[in-house]
Amino acid sequence: MDIATGLGLFCGIGVVSLVILMGGDLRMFVSEHAFIVIFGGSFAATLIRFPLSSIFHGLPLGAKFAFTMRRMSQRELVDEIAGLAEIARKSGPMGLEKVEIDDPYLAKGVRFVADGYDGTFIRDNLERDRDNFLTHLDEGQKIYRAVGDCAPAFGMIGTLIGMVQMFANMTDPSKLGPYMAGALLATFYGAALANIFCLPIADKLHLKLVDEEINRTLIIDGILMIREAKSPTLVREMLLAYLPEKHRHSDEEKEEAEPAAAPA
Repeated sequence: MDIATGLGLFCGIGVVSLVILMGGDLRMFVSEHAFIVIFGGSFAATLIRFPLSSIFHGLPLGAKFAFTMRRMSQRELVDEIAGLAEIARKSGPMGLEKVEIDDPYLAKGVRFVADGYDGTFIRDNLERDRDNFLTHLDEGQKIYRAVGDCAPAFGMIGTLIGMVQMFANMTDPSKLGPYMAGALLATFYGAALANIFCLPIADKLHLKLVDEEINRTLIIDGILMIREAKSPTLVREMLLAYLPEKHRHSDEEKEEAEPAAAPA
């Protein structure tokens, strides 16, 4: 699980709830008028922007990947692919059939190599799989961003409607307070939905999309080098180029380098 996403949402909701409770109770901030305007309006606007299939596919996919972490880091991925190259070099492609791999995308590529598929087929299939996955993840990111963009606007619409209703009932003082509260709550709901949930989720999905594109491209290159029976050392060095400089060395290599770099 991506602890940062869950912790951020918990802290955001907690801060807002704490401030509310310090000045009253949560029932003061419940408004059917504001709820309908924000959630109904945002959903309607999203329906206009995107196909229905994209919404029902992108929303759950986006939520899933916003709250989950990849099983392996890029450094661990490079190490595992280099290990697979070593196995393939010693035992041949058939030796890869007995290896258990946690990452399903990497496992798919290894299965292709073990089954003896042509390199062109492997590249085309894995690239198509990668591109389809990234397209769906990008759809989820765009949908959350669209909701985050229109929620504050619908909050303003709800506020304007509430103010019109309030001014239309100036002769009845008992209605002024509820109408004004409903008007302000619409803006509050819209801002909270956008800035605590939708826009942060969209930004997190964008970062994960970029990260996943690098990871899957790294896997494709690694699988093709294993298919071509490249040296495990060459495979490792080629794949390390995908990593930032500070992540290219393992902890053991850093510990060995530190004493050597120390002054005499």
